[in-house]
Amino acid sequence: MWLAGAALVVALAFAGCAFGAAGGDPGRLPQTAALPSSASVRFDDHMAALWRGIVRDSVVDARPAFFPESAYLQVKAVSDPAADYRDRLLANFRTDIHAAHVLLGRGAASARLVGVRVPREWAWIVPGYCVNRIGYWHAPGSRLVYREGGRLRSFGIFSLISWRGEWYVVHLSVWDHPGTVDAPAVGVGTFGAAGGC
Repeated sequence: MWLAGAALVVALAFAGCAFGAAGGDPGRLPQTAALPSSASVRFDDHMAALWRGIVRDSVVDARPAFFPESAYLQVKAVSDPAADYRDRLLANFRTDIHAAHVLLGRGAASARLVGVRVPREWAWIVPGYCVNRIGYWHAPGSRLVYREGGRLRSFGIFSLISWRGEWYVVHLSVWDHPGTVDAPAVGVGTFGAAGGC
């Protein structure tokens, strides 16, 4: 019962969020095959929002980094993509944000984001694969690197996917283990395995 309530709270919180500095919803535009960069200002902004959400345990703050719902409705070839987005992706993202916040512990407020490392094992996911109607770039196993208590630490971002040449988080932790932190480590850690979608 509490899971349904949590999903509703998450959905309502997300409904009020603005999309980017320009205020437009990128998911209302068509997909492109542009390869995203992890060296862009937009990527830095997305990852700063993700970090802010983790530090504050706030899915609303992390929202700009998350794959847009309107884009997901275009991508996913399931019977009810809106429900899948709301009840699975958003709910999982919220529990992943909380788990990462718990990992930071009492030092969360003083922890600082160093950056996000994205591996070069990108793959174009073709339409029809993984129950998708249209394609996108996929980058598995990125690393979020931060400094806390004078030590460099990191954990995984399980899956980034593209929309119109920008990377977005679609699974912060392992897709079938929500509410966990992917491969936390002292130092920069190692990239996750290639593959997936």
